[in-house]
Amino acid sequence: MRAGPRWRSIALQAMKLSTKVKMKLKDKCVIVTGSTTGIGAAIASRFVAEGARVLVHGTNEERARKMSGELGDSADYHLDDLSSPEAPRRIVAAAMEKLGRIDAIVNNAANNVRCDFGDIDADFFDKVIAVNLRTPLLLVQEAREELIKNQGSVLNVGSVLAYSGQSNLLTYCVSKGGLMTLSRNLANQLTAKGVRVNHVNVGWTLTDNEYRIKVGDGLPADWPETLNKQEAPSGKLIQPEEIAAAAVYWIGDESRPFAGSVVELEQYPVIGRIPDQQK
Repeated sequence: MRAGPRWRSIALQAMKLSTKVKMKLKDKCVIVTGSTTGIGAAIASRFVAEGARVLVHGTNEERARKMSGELGDSADYHLDDLSSPEAPRRIVAAAMEKLGRIDAIVNNAANNVRCDFGDIDADFFDKVIAVNLRTPLLLVQEAREELIKNQGSVLNVGSVLAYSGQSNLLTYCVSKGGLMTLSRNLANQLTAKGVRVNHVNVGWTLTDNEYRIKVGDGLPADWPETLNKQEAPSGKLIQPEEIAAAAVYWIGDESRPFAGSVVELEQYPVIGRIPDQQK
């Protein structure tokens, strides 16, 4: 059974519930990079449901326009290539123009293109690092004054592969290791100024893109339903909306005063894990 885009229905349900409960991100203006698909789209949708205004970012105008339209008046969009050193300046300018202020940033966008070790060259390496590591640094730097003024927060979205790696994602894994260190250093720089920076390392998540990649690798169409307990102890992979729920906590005021935290959003311990072989 093909995995479908579930975040839209989840967001609609959340919007209905938001009339009955206190919205956790009311009136916060948030930049979410890479938010036209997958985890980023789920985060943008949940944030709007929680009362935020969101700048949707992507590179495909059709998807960005559609996403922004579905989120209504609480969202606008900006297209930009994060491999450009000037992209952070343009994104911050767009957020100020369209949202009027910046309370938070979610650095979610990532270049996770596969490549065998022997085929990695300087150009490939630099493009991945530019998107996954340089842009988060420069985006926070560019928005620094706004974040300080508004006592804002930053959430960097990493990966559990920062610890263990994957043979065909070497550069991606290196960039996520660097992002984890960047998160801690930014927290050290900005916490005393009232800006909180935290980091989540996301585990195996069932996005539409992940589904297509695995089918392309030769897995059957129903592969998400055939995983074993070592791969998905709960019986299913993590869903994008579950990551989005965690993002609400770290961007919202409930998580004050925590900063510099690195949290694994995975179904099992990542560090030092010895899989339980019991049936």
